Amino acid sequence: MRYSKYLPLLCIVLFSPILHADELLLKNGDRLTGKIQYLVEGKLVFKADVAGEITIDISSIETFSSDLPIELHLKDGTILNQRAIKAEPDRFAIEGGDTVQPQTFELANLMSINPPEKPKPKWTGNISAGLTSKQGNTSTDSVNASINLTRRSEKDRTKLTADYAKGRQEDPDTGVKKTTEDWWRTKAKYDYFFSKKLYGYLDGRYEKDSIAQLDRRVVLGGGAGYQWIESDDMNFSTEAGLASVYEKFDNQTSSNSELSVQLGYNFDKKLHKSIMFLHDLTYYPSTDNFSNYYLTTTAELRAYFTERMFGNFKVIYDYDATPAMGAGSTDVKYILSVGLSF
Repeated sequence: MRYSKYLPLLCIVLFSPILHADELLLKNGDRLTGKIQYLVEGKLVFKADVAGEITIDISSIETFSSDLPIELHLKDGTILNQRAIKAEPDRFAIEGGDTVQPQTFELANLMSINPPEKPKPKWTGNISAGLTSKQGNTSTDSVNASINLTRRSEKDRTKLTADYAKGRQEDPDTGVKKTTEDWWRTKAKYDYFFSKKLYGYLDGRYEKDSIAQLDRRVVLGGGAGYQWIESDDMNFSTEAGLASVYEKFDNQTSSNSELSVQLGYNFDKKLHKSIMFLHDLTYYPSTDNFSNYYLTTTAELRAYFTERMFGNFKVIYDYDATPAMGAGSTDVKYILSVGLSF
């Protein structure tokens, strides 16, 4: 009998892990006990004692409490690391000190709980190349290559692209090989996001085309853009700004340098789990004369054979209202290649 007085204390010790747990009260009347894992983007991941790990929309929660301090991020930027206490519907509280009353907050003001560490931004992209050769009555050969690199973080985005192609054809009478295609272009672009949608950008282009007598075209621009859609399946953004366009042609001693408006968009859409369509367009009308403009657009259809390997067909259309002497305003390039994503 003398040990009976210790029985209540023994029960408390044995069953304390059960009594102490995080708790959710749902608007449908359900009560869940377990462990709060994290809350991001309005979804709470909760490891329930009975059901295991479940995901609950925050709009379905009436209030909650935690057994231990948790990291609470509010929409105004405040970060709290304290134990949560149940409160009236659509609210929660945090414990105060010995003489401080618990402070309550609206659930709508809660941004996240124990947010997982965000992965460090890394470079992603793809590289592709193609080769065409024909021997017989005519002898032709051509090569092309492209590379695309992107680095996206929460606040900024960097893009680097480059394209190259060269082709030759042999004269059957003389055996001399004539260059039929020889061009390359590269572009660098930096976007800084002021909000989830609105960003400012700086970009630059450098292009050469020996067949079009283009010694170099240099474009430096900047402005603002709006990211209407950004997801794994579809991306769409529009941009507007100003750019300096400089052109130098092989068969002309003078060069052209103009201030232009810069308007454009970028679009890509996953048509199927293994097929993607990509399209972009940039328009540079001169601020002095809108009929004097440079326009470039690219459309690409990409089909994946495996998770990383793909084949693609790309069309590049360029229009220069003031080309080199003796050259046409329009250039259309058709590119077929295979590539690898990384």
